[in-house]
Amino acid sequence: MSQTMEIIIGIITPLIGTSLGASTVFFVKGGLKPKLQKALLGFASGVMIAASVWSLIIPALEMSEDSSLPTWFPPTVGFLLGMGFLLVLDSVIPHLHLNSDKPEGKKSKLGKSAMLILAVSLHNLPEGMAVGVVFAGMQAGNSTMSVASAFALAIGIALQNFPEGAIISAPLLNTGVSKHRAFSYGVLSGAVEPLGAILTILLTSFVVPILPYILAFAAGAMIYVVVEELIPESQSGEHSNIGTIGVAAGFAVMMIMDVALG
Repeated sequence: MSQTMEIIIGIITPLIGTSLGASTVFFVKGGLKPKLQKALLGFASGVMIAASVWSLIIPALEMSEDSSLPTWFPPTVGFLLGMGFLLVLDSVIPHLHLNSDKPEGKKSKLGKSAMLILAVSLHNLPEGMAVGVVFAGMQAGNSTMSVASAFALAIGIALQNFPEGAIISAPLLNTGVSKHRAFSYGVLSGAVEPLGAILTILLTSFVVPILPYILAFAAGAMIYVVVEELIPESQSGEHSNIGTIGVAAGFAVMMIMDVALG
């Protein structure tokens, strides 16, 4: 398989995960059960945490060993910039979190469905960047970025996108949206990932020299999403232990995948 085809398959894999999750609207009546929703949110959180550590932070540290700067410096700076970047977007872009009636970001006349989609799209941006930067590193011949490790991250993101696709699409049925439109909205929310990945790959010549910073940047942005939204939503109300079990399962699955495939 050519490298170009590997990259194409890699960057669309997360979108496939979102689309499969969104397709659950054709098999469920109404929204997802609260317990299942908590388990899925927890699972997605665990996958994102493990992916941030094994697929992004650790490679960033390894690449920084030959730097004239302290090994910890590039990953730390990149991580904090990633957190800050999502904090700014979270404050500016109008969006609505799951199980909330109070929009965040700048005031807007957008409807509830549109703001729910914007919320998930905001989550998906750093995931697309993460996949893109890993494939950019692989394309540039970086020794820490193998085809297997790049696909491990892409598959891991796809796994956590499945519950996200379901969680964004299923609740829309309760707002009067048809199943086909709810499915389309779910897929649309994941479209930002391949776009972010493609943009990152196109900027490879600029990205590679600062790869440790960019890897850590993507990790920081992903951790922001986990801490700010996914975990709090999985822990709200009753049966919070279900969300915790989901985190453990997601973390374990992603860790095993990354070690086994990477």
